[in-house]
Parts: sequence; structure tokens; C-alpha cells
Amino acid sequence: MKILDKYILKKFISTFFFVVLLFILILSVIDFTEKNEDFIKNKVPGLEILIYYTHFMPYMANLLSPITVFIATVFVTANMASHTEIIAILSSGVSFKRLMLPYLIGAAFIGFGTFILIEWVIPNGNKKRIAFENQYVKNKVEFRDNAHLKIGPNTYVYLLSYNNTIHEGYQFSLETIENNQLKSKLKSNRITWQPKKNSWLLDKYVVRKFDGNKETVISGENKDTVINLLPKDFGSTYQLHETFTMSELDNYINELKDRGSENIETYLIEKYERYTYPFAIVILTVIGVIVSARKAREGVGFQIAFGFLLAFVYILFVLMSRGIASAGSIGPLLASWIPNIIFSCIGAVMYKTVPR
Repeated sequence: MKILDKYILKKFISTFFFVVLLFILILSVIDFTEKNEDFIKNKVPGLEILIYYTHFMPYMANLLSPITVFIATVFVTANMASHTEIIAILSSGVSFKRLMLPYLIGAAFIGFGTFILIEWVIPNGNKKRIAFENQYVKNKVEFRDNAHLKIGPNTYVYLLSYNNTIHEGYQFSLETIENNQLKSKLKSNRITWQPKKNSWLLDKYVVRKFDGNKETVISGENKDTVINLLPKDFGSTYQLHETFTMSELDNYINELKDRGSENIETYLIEKYERYTYPFAIVILTVIGVIVSARKAREGVGFQIAFGFLLAFVYILFVLMSRGIASAGSIGPLLASWIPNIIFSCIGAVMYKTVPR
């Protein structure tokens, strides 16, 4: 690396970490202000609050990484342009592509670090962060009412109520439906999870089996049964997709597919977006350099403001693509890449306007 590369790379990386630190401090203060009433009401120990924010800050830093790297790029490049450094560099015979090399090195470094964090480190922290929020902020759900679950391609479960504390369900129904015809139906007044046996205990059950016009009825007092259903299936699903490492996420998606569940888009989007994050960082870095490399009459402030505008447009595209994919209008894989594809095209068009 040349002296110029080290100079730009140092400014870029240091500014990125400064912007990240500034953002997470502001967001942490805002978050604490919003949740302080819940902390007081639930008498949350100060140490637990402190531990919570040690997980909250890395989560927010990672979530905002494409935006913060874009803002850092605009800030550094706009300042260099305002001091005529960009013009001097290009006048010395350095091409614009060569000028972007240290930015790309920095973006690749940040993207790789983000990928490692989002794949394994942050999900483990999210387990504790979300558990804290469920307990003290979201009010942990003790009962789940009117639970409808699909646990197999043709198998459906219904519970009038489920107690997450003692792991008991009431007015349980298990139905098998094939070709729109009811083949069997099991009803029980109560089911209880038995952790030592990894099975459910049915209390006062009735099984009805249908074969054309023929019906067979079997009843009993108690019965142990094993079905594709666990107590965790009745727990809170609040930000559940963010608590999985990549291997855990793949296993959970496969589990949902084996069950024949239809609402797996949220988890597929989460999986694909984790791979798009590093590319988003590189794309936004390139656009940031293009946006701010020209010395503007309006000054640095205009370029930084324009950078913020583009950053929030990117967020808007991410949210829109998520919503469209969740509705099933387009595939999760395409939805995850749409913001990057659109901004790559924007960057290619804008590249023609940069100073040579």
C-alpha cells in the first residue's frame, strides 16, 4: 500500500468507528428513555440493564453498518474534496478507480467483520437481549390463546389455551386432513409436557378415525404420545429470527419445511439478508465516494445531507422489499437482493458524472 492509500484508509476506518459510536450512543440513550418506565415498574437490577445494553449496542451497530459506512465515506471524501485533495490526487495521474482502492479495502474489512458478527456473535447476544425484553419490556407471555399450528404436511394442531409456565395446554385437538378430507381427529381436555420422556401426556382423550362412511372411535383416560410439537413452539416469536446463528437458522427453516409450514418467509429473508450485508457495505461505499468526490459550491454540508438522503432511501427499499416478500409477492432471495441491485445500477449511472 502507498502512503496515499494508508492516509485515506486511516481516515475512512477511524471516521466509520466514530460514526458508529455516535449513533449507538444516541440510540442507546433514546432506547433507555423509552424503556426506563418499564425498568422502574419491574424493578430491574442495574447490572441486568447494563448487561442488556452490552448486547443492544453491537446489535444496533451491525444493523446500521451499511448506513454508517456510507455516511463515513461521504464525510471523509467530501472533506477531502473541499480541501482540493481529490483534485490534486487526480491531477497527479491517479485514476478515479485507483482512488477508490483504499475505500474498497476498508469496506471489505468492515464487510467481513460484519459477516462474522451477524453469523455467529450477535445472534447469541440477541438471545439474551430479546429474553430481557420479553421479561421486562414486552411482558413475558404466560398464556397463549387460540393457538393454531401446522406440524406436518397434513397435520394441524389447535389449543384453546397454553400455559408457558407449567407447560400445559387445554382443549387440545390434532387433525389429519388429506385431499380436503378429515382422516382422523384426536381431542383431549388437557395435554402436559413431560421433559424426562420428551413426550406429551393426554388427559381424557378421544380419537376418531374416518374411512369413507366408516368411523372408528377410541377413548381413554391417559396416554403418552410423541408428536412434532414442543413447548418452545408456544413461546414468544418476537424477533425470533434474530436469535439464530446461521446453522440454527438453517435447521429451523428445515424444521418448518418438514412441517409444511407456509409462513417461513421471515426466516428466509433473514438468512439471505445476512449474505447481502457485506455486499451492501461495498456498494454503498462506492456510491459514497461518487457522491462526494466533486467539490460542490454548496459546501460539505450539502453533500453530507445528500448522503443522508440516499442512506434513508436505501433503508426504505430494504423495508419495502421485506414487506413485499412477507406478503408472498416475490421470492425472499430476490427481495433480499433488490436494494443492492437497484443501488448498483444507481452507482453505475452516477459513476459517469464523477471528475476524471
